[in-house]
Amino acid sequence: MGRLSFINEELTAMKEAGLYGNIRTIESPQGPWVTIEGRKVLNLCSNNYLGLCSHPRLVSKVKEYVDTYGVGPGAVRTIAGTMSIHVEFERRIAAFKGAEDAMLLQSGFCANLAVIPTLVPSEEDIIYSDELNHASIIDACRLSKARVIRYAHSDMEDLKRVLEETKGQGRRKLLVTDGVFSMDGDIAPLPAIRELCDRYDVILVVDDAHGEGVLGRAGRGIVDHFHLHGLVDVEVGTLSKAFGVMGGVIAGRRELIEYLRQKARPNLFSSALTVPDVAANMAALEILEESPELVERLWRNGNFLKEHLSKAGFDTANSQTPITPVMLGEATTAKEFSRRLFEKGVFATAIVYPTVPKGKARIRAMVSAAHTEEDLLFAVDKFSEVAKDMGVL
Repeated sequence: MGRLSFINEELTAMKEAGLYGNIRTIESPQGPWVTIEGRKVLNLCSNNYLGLCSHPRLVSKVKEYVDTYGVGPGAVRTIAGTMSIHVEFERRIAAFKGAEDAMLLQSGFCANLAVIPTLVPSEEDIIYSDELNHASIIDACRLSKARVIRYAHSDMEDLKRVLEETKGQGRRKLLVTDGVFSMDGDIAPLPAIRELCDRYDVILVVDDAHGEGVLGRAGRGIVDHFHLHGLVDVEVGTLSKAFGVMGGVIAGRRELIEYLRQKARPNLFSSALTVPDVAANMAALEILEESPELVERLWRNGNFLKEHLSKAGFDTANSQTPITPVMLGEATTAKEFSRRLFEKGVFATAIVYPTVPKGKARIRAMVSAAHTEEDLLFAVDKFSEVAKDMGVL
């Protein structure tokens, strides 16, 4: 149809620019090795940081809860969808994170949509947002009617500048930042951000998607990492990465959580998290409550991979976490590099524009606690072989 002709035109343009994504289908459980197209390949793509996606304790807990509670919640939380297991998980995750209360949602994306438009809904409000914030933060800011002011990535001088320029303006002010920036693996300077927010009377929101289960004591997150308990207004987390399941969580003071329960649209108009999801998240939380072993193993693996890739001559940028970007520059180079890696048995997806800026395409290697050193050395060997074949080192 003529009115939809732009679709094929834009798809063709994406392919010609090397920006079209080849979405592969996994035919096995998530793990350090997965089956794709009938082949077993090393998995360096997933956010399964602790290897919990197919952990037997999570599987067992799901079976137990499904037998007891069924599968679906049947309604939104505010009508008839709040089950005792939702309330128990919220109590446990709040205690784990050292917060007064917590709210469970359908995803980390929904958690950002619940927080930002609810706290700053008016044209008279102002949002300060790091220029490299995740798409869910950007979309949440768009849903708010507030004026959005971007500041240079983790640049405290630039943040101070925009705060000073807007001093005395606006009704409510809110700053939102990722805790760990997922494409580069660097950590937001949260203590300095908090100090500026206190000085200029700004609500502080940190999206800890890639810090949940990774940073802090036994994965308690970025607030715990920086010892800022009670000093960050809102913690947003996701349960689809280190926890290995699905869901989002908001933690903070009791009155904040009560306010969001009453007013946040994802809580009012979208059904509650399913029973299997809650069960698996509960089991993941129990594992973290019991021991920091998986978190410590994740960090050892991340440091091991970075060290050996750097020795091989690769640029792994300035990552401060187990996220390991391998910088390649152009989208077409990164796409071809990923394709050749797959042929050699390594599943590592190219990250290109618009996910990262043009000219900063990369392979983002995501390690987990489930990888062995032999797995990671295999990866380094294959990265080196492809780099030699393509002449990029």
